[in-house]
Amino acid sequence: MPATKFTPSIASRPVYGGLKSHGAVPALMLANGPGGEALLELIKADPSVLPHTYMIYIPEGCDLGRSLEACGPASFFEAASYASILPRFRKLLADAGMNTRLYLAGTEGLIGQATSEALAAGMLLEAIDAEHRGSVARRMQCVHCKGITENVTTDPFTCSHCGLTLFVRDHYSRRHAAFQGVCVDAETPGEIPPRQEIKA
Repeated sequence: MPATKFTPSIASRPVYGGLKSHGAVPALMLANGPGGEALLELIKADPSVLPHTYMIYIPEGCDLGRSLEACGPASFFEAASYASILPRFRKLLADAGMNTRLYLAGTEGLIGQATSEALAAGMLLEAIDAEHRGSVARRMQCVHCKGITENVTTDPFTCSHCGLTLFVRDHYSRRHAAFQGVCVDAETPGEIPPRQEIKA
């Protein structure tokens, strides 16, 4: 699966420049689903990235874990979800040295949340490479209840926390690693436009 090409019309959306090797420096690699393919391509292009790499992979229906582990990173861990590896990821970031690189690949939700954690831990944005692979579903924050709904693919959608029908705004919050959703029928209760699929 190739890297996703997003429409440039959403000015607040981060730009995912793809994964580029920075050689044999300490590195953290985190990927979910088809993002594993991006890691495999990076490793094939430059195997020197592996000797000092701690790799975490979240399959999400893709079976790339064995292939990634077989590449021979210094350490490999496969997890069920991003939430399940968050304490481990935070510890790795806290222990990371000044020249550590972070390679992120997969969905926008994973990239956004992991980037936010890395920046909070003191890593510079310039030390992070990211490549979007897989679903274009959005991670949405309801501006009314502040709840997060994962994997939103339609507009409008129903908030999984407060039940409001929300309009998918093309505004991305880096702090929350989520797009923003606003009540679609606040001024005209009950008037809900037809649902449509969100495009990249």
